[in-house]
Amino acid sequence: MISTRGRYALRVMIDIAENQDGKYIPLKDIAERQEISKKYLEIIVKDMVAGKLLKGASGKGGGYMLVREPEDYTVGEILELMEGSLSTVACLADKDYDCSRKKKCHTLPMWTEYDKLVHDFFYSKKLTDLL
Repeated sequence: MISTRGRYALRVMIDIAENQDGKYIPLKDIAERQEISKKYLEIIVKDMVAGKLLKGASGKGGGYMLVREPEDYTVGEILELMEGSLSTVACLADKDYDCSRKKKCHTLPMWTEYDKLVHDFFYSKKLTDLL
């Protein structure tokens, strides 16, 4: 399940893409337009800056801006930054996970196929597809 962090991160990215016009967008404006708590958005955008999806500036004229053009972002990269792995089972989410049943697991091929579908779906969607 995609949490509010992932869903709100997408909303922030869409909002900035629609409104930045070469300028930093104050977080309070994003919070108002998106009807999301500014406090909660502060936590989310901090991770997005650390993940190099956004850049921030403080002070007068400060706020947040996309690092790249909107068409250069995928929904998958945004969600994985905020959610971590989108894999459905531990043995696929963690490459170092050592499952004793891996060689005889009848369900692993199904989970692998499902995870590939999810990955390919989200990574095929650009931020601009949501604008």
